[in-house]
Amino acid sequence: MISNFKGKTAVLTGAGSGFGLECARIGAKLGMNLVLADVQQDALDAAAIEIRGLGVQVLAVKLDVSKAAEVETLGAAVFARFGAPHFVFNNAGVGAGGLVWENTLADWEWVIGVNVMGVAHGVRVFTPMMLAAAKRDPAYQGHIVNTASMAGLLNAPNMGIYTVSKHAVVALSETLYQDLALVTDQIGASVLCPFFVATGISQSHRNRPTEMTAAKPTRSQLIGQAMSDKAVGSGKVTAAEVAQKVFDAIAANQFYIYSHPKSIGSVQTRLEDIMQARNPTDPFSHKPELGVELKRALRAE
Repeated sequence: MISNFKGKTAVLTGAGSGFGLECARIGAKLGMNLVLADVQQDALDAAAIEIRGLGVQVLAVKLDVSKAAEVETLGAAVFARFGAPHFVFNNAGVGAGGLVWENTLADWEWVIGVNVMGVAHGVRVFTPMMLAAAKRDPAYQGHIVNTASMAGLLNAPNMGIYTVSKHAVVALSETLYQDLALVTDQIGASVLCPFFVATGISQSHRNRPTEMTAAKPTRSQLIGQAMSDKAVGSGKVTAAEVAQKVFDAIAANQFYIYSHPKSIGSVQTRLEDIMQARNPTDPFSHKPELGVELKRALRAE
């Protein structure tokens, strides 16, 4: 149980927008030292100005979380400025869709690089630092939050590459939780599994590196992009509300964090499919018109 955040240090990737920025805003109100990292320079600069304006210490670093050396450099900069962090939010992520066999090598390298290896680098760089701090100070308390998605617990069609990456983040996070429990009682872990929330992830191709830009999008990718834009844009839960859930979960040492608890019913259905060895349930069974619309669009000549 963590009740005091004041004066503690938090590292946040993807801090220029969405959950990262909202968590930084909450952290500032709690009087934390904040390390803001993002791949988009203008968004990072704006976030740093805003958060500094709230009267807390800020270290802003532009980086690509898929690059191991850049995350290692971030770790060294954090330690030099603030010492070992107390909280790490491995939040940076990108979205991509389309029929899974149509994803190019560049698609796979980009999405897996950011969504999976970005989290892995954060865990690899900061966890040893935090464990060393815990060993030095019996009063030290830390927590790592990895941002996955409900796509890490479900398997919706036409967004396989994203789903694969987020399943990996859930597995990594569950393993991190168990591994930490073996060696310390001072550091916890959580996984954030949001559903459709307006964060800007549906437009993440704006930050896609030139060398990983694919050819002209396929029909399925364009359809997936349109459906994602519509779903995210119509989301009723805000990124700020989800960020508060994250801090509440840290305080309560809660592992699974959901933005839409009602969606857990779909996870139960999937697990029952597995338990009973039955074929996967139609993900659109609750809204058949969506499945009909998607099939019609994909099969159109």
